[in-house]
Amino acid sequence: MYPNWILQRAQLTPARRALSFEEQSWTFEELKNISVKRATQLTALGIKPKERVAILGPSEPSLIFMMYACMHLQCEMVMLNRKLSKVELQYQIEDAQVEKVLVADEDALLLPDIHTPIVFSAVESTVGKSLEISKEWSLDQTVTIMYTSGTTGLPKGVRQTVGNHQASALASVLNIGLSEEDVWLCTVPLFHISGFSILVRSLLYGNAVKLYKKFDKDQAALDIAEGQVTHMSAVAVMLQRVLQELEDRGLEASPKFKMILAGGGPVPENYIKRAHRLNLMVSQTYGMTETSSQTATLSNEDALRKLGSAGKPLFFNQIKIAGVASPGEMGEILIRGPHVTPGYIGSFSERSSTVDGWLHTGDIGYLDEEGYLFVVDRRSDLLISGGENIYPAEIENVLLSHQAVGEAGVCAIDDETWGQVPVAFIVLKEDVREDELIEFCKERLAKYKVPKYFHVVPNLPRSGSDKLLRRKLKDLLN
Repeated sequence: MYPNWILQRAQLTPARRALSFEEQSWTFEELKNISVKRATQLTALGIKPKERVAILGPSEPSLIFMMYACMHLQCEMVMLNRKLSKVELQYQIEDAQVEKVLVADEDALLLPDIHTPIVFSAVESTVGKSLEISKEWSLDQTVTIMYTSGTTGLPKGVRQTVGNHQASALASVLNIGLSEEDVWLCTVPLFHISGFSILVRSLLYGNAVKLYKKFDKDQAALDIAEGQVTHMSAVAVMLQRVLQELEDRGLEASPKFKMILAGGGPVPENYIKRAHRLNLMVSQTYGMTETSSQTATLSNEDALRKLGSAGKPLFFNQIKIAGVASPGEMGEILIRGPHVTPGYIGSFSERSSTVDGWLHTGDIGYLDEEGYLFVVDRRSDLLISGGENIYPAEIENVLLSHQAVGEAGVCAIDDETWGQVPVAFIVLKEDVREDELIEFCKERLAKYKVPKYFHVVPNLPRSGSDKLLRRKLKDLLN
């Protein structure tokens, strides 16, 4: 048995700042008191310990209070994505067979009409019912359930246990270190593993979290430059926007700022080089919903020497490439470790999450001679042109190194001659001719990898965690 994280942290460092949001802040003791009160209020509304509940809301303190209350009750929280359609939310709610749906008042209209949710204001105005909070949790207790983004087929509900979250947080701190002054900037959604893992780390490490309701490149750049925060989690597009803002303002990272953990897909090499010029430390990571955040992380000291790598596995984790005989050969990335989900729920509850103890990620990559992982692309995004394998991320990486390109997405379209050819969708920072982009790509890519068409668009389709949704790029043609 392991201690209730919220109670234990409040006992160890009650007066230490735990959370700040806009002009407000809370200590760990205050977080404990509010979350315990919310737990008694949820109990009065009929929510029982260890029930499965869905929860939906923006990244605000009220959502954290409600999540911590559910954790006190040892409920299994199905984390709903605010960017999904009503049809998609209905699928997840029904697939998870939740007992209750908790929703922030402003998000109530996002839910399907067939459900009668409990809004946060109703919880907050209810007189609590006496409750004994469990002081201990078991390692196999499910804390969160997050649905995969559904890049292939229906989304799967992934279980993440106390043991999964703890193993992930402990492996991370062994890698990046810890200081009492650490403040983690949270601009990623709390319903996503990258956001929730920041809260877990806060409770286990005792560090403060500075929460944004949504990503704000201007404020993030200022917080980094002024040393208001020490760490940040970001995906590539967020990193690019922070870099651009720092460059435009003539700013650089404060010596107090330690690193950005960059995940959610390969980070273009150009971004790493630009960050170093701004004294901004970036550690590229590789992880997924099934691994409760990070599996591998590239240390900043190796960032330029191993450009493009996601680093080595964190302390408790193992990585291998399926079916290869030597370093440098590409294949599916397999993962093993205590951070790997024990399984799925709902429609996929009968599917094992591992084969012979290894999680098959569906990602393509390779390990070099020193054991550094290079993630090439999603296997499902692979396109084959004239018998040649093409990975969209490689082309996107090249396009993003052009000074005029702010964002890039590549997918396949059918071609009578080659079967498939790559087509690029780009968001521009400044005007550029198509023939210039073609020549730029020809200098850096094999001819068959150069996009056959370029489409300038105002924005690219992205998930709730700002990851590029390549499967929706073709919709832009319409």
